[in-house]
Amino acid sequence: MRWLQDHYNLEQHLGGLATNAPSLHRMNALMEVLGNPQRDIPAIHITGTNGKGSTSRMLVGLIGATGLDVGSYTSPHIETVNDRIMIANQALDDASFTQALSEIAEVEPWVMEATGERPSYFEVMCAAAYNWFAASAVDVNVIEVGMGGKWDATNVIDAEVAVITNIGPDHMEIIGPTLADVAEEKSGIIAKESHVINGETSQALAEIIAGKQQRDIWHRRRDFDVLEDRLAVGGRLVDFVTPFGRHQDVFLPVNGAYQAQNAVAAVAAAEAFFGRQLDTEVISEAFHQLKLPARFEIVQRQPTIIIDGAHNPPAALVVAQTLFGDFATDQQPVLVIGANKPRDPLEFFDALRGPQFSSVIATAADWPRAIPADELGQALKSTGAHVDVSPTVPEAINRAVSIAGDDGTILITGSLYVASEARGQLVDTSR
Repeated sequence: MRWLQDHYNLEQHLGGLATNAPSLHRMNALMEVLGNPQRDIPAIHITGTNGKGSTSRMLVGLIGATGLDVGSYTSPHIETVNDRIMIANQALDDASFTQALSEIAEVEPWVMEATGERPSYFEVMCAAAYNWFAASAVDVNVIEVGMGGKWDATNVIDAEVAVITNIGPDHMEIIGPTLADVAEEKSGIIAKESHVINGETSQALAEIIAGKQQRDIWHRRRDFDVLEDRLAVGGRLVDFVTPFGRHQDVFLPVNGAYQAQNAVAAVAAAEAFFGRQLDTEVISEAFHQLKLPARFEIVQRQPTIIIDGAHNPPAALVVAQTLFGDFATDQQPVLVIGANKPRDPLEFFDALRGPQFSSVIATAADWPRAIPADELGQALKSTGAHVDVSPTVPEAINRAVSIAGDDGTILITGSLYVASEARGQLVDTSR
């Protein structure tokens, strides 16, 4: 871990001054030295502003339910860094993770000699995943883009299926400044042999995606869609349709109507990959096992504590819809919020319906880009909200519990790093 953390980590420096033009030259050199293991296994590549992680986990479950072994690479992690490299949605154990990194460390000097630069943290992790999956002989790779698409380190594959969940205003300082620019960047994962699953419904943005050379494309609402989405005990009961036909009464053991949209995109991607309709029983079996950490995750009762890794206004909107719609009570909820630079916390707070919370507790994750709790609190007070400040996430949670009482509801959100720390305190991850 000390060796890994010694590499440049863009996640820690987003919003700072850009120093280098985007390039895949280090990643290409690294994969070449490893023998291009990413070409050995058919892949599904997923990008989008929100929903990538949920869609990835759903896809792994769907393909795994057909009997295939599925490797997946995601970022950032929620519990431990091992979570970025998984097989069948199970993280590598420490011994395997160490071996996976060691194989990259062994070839790193050759990459530095060839490029004059050291690979980044993300490039090391991504290369380790591709190399490990090839050595493990998994059948399919499900790969989640870190940011954007065209220049992302994951984009050294020609994916059989390319999924774009949606296009929204996030990381605009890097992949913007317009949504058209974001669509152009994210559609960079499309290869000429890719079957594209397009979840973006804006016609102008969908046309950008459709304009790339590709094998085929299915569009949300036109080719695949949620037909019915009903609240059920412990989740939702969903009907949806793909070009291959209809699936009825599929139970999703997760919260939020937006997860039905992620689910139908995942089913469409799996059916595009296989070129046939999946049995509804297979889909139900896959989703029965579904777990989505830090995605409107209820981790405690009395009080009800919900953790969500939402970190941009579009994600905040759907969290607010779920909280104040599906989980509405007579008692206003308590909000624990942290945010990272360079995002605007006031935009996020507004999308989250900040004034509808009884109390707001501003906090900060132990993360280089975290906005200090007192600075965040001062910004939120300008909205007229009742804001307390707790410097650390554990202190903020304890304060929220004392305010909410046994019958209250607490939402913890604002960044995946806040969500991760909250889960570390509230969830027994050893189970």
